[in-house]
Amino acid sequence: MALKKKTHPTFSVPNFGAKSRKRVSSRWRKPRGIDSKKRIKRSFMGAEPTIGYRNPEGVRHMRRDGTKQMLVHSKKELVDIIEDPDIEGFSITVAASVSKRKKAEIAGFAAQNGIKVTNPLPKEKKAEAKEEKGVKK
Repeated sequence: MALKKKTHPTFSVPNFGAKSRKRVSSRWRKPRGIDSKKRIKRSFMGAEPTIGYRNPEGVRHMRRDGTKQMLVHSKKELVDIIEDPDIEGFSITVAASVSKRKKAEIAGFAAQNGIKVTNPLPKEKKAEAKEEKGVKK
């Protein structure tokens, strides 16, 4: 039987549903208040992240398509990953600190080698549409 990732509840911040907090993204923060029901683990407040939710070692850092996710900062790192015989079945994520020009270069190299990039450059449709219309100045 193949290993599969476990499902877990969404770990939300307690009392997060107020309308004034809509613009703040939902994320986990450890409850620290002395009167917090979530801190004393009352079941009606929802689940907290605990070690029991951890996935088996074989499926950690895997994507839903079954490939391992590798973070790449440069073309050299990508070449090292490709040449490593121990690593197989992976997709890459280009680091956020990499410039557009370098990201395009890495994505092109990955495409030549048949590697999926999980965060490719967005298609610049808006710029193309403006050129087609002939924007007035």
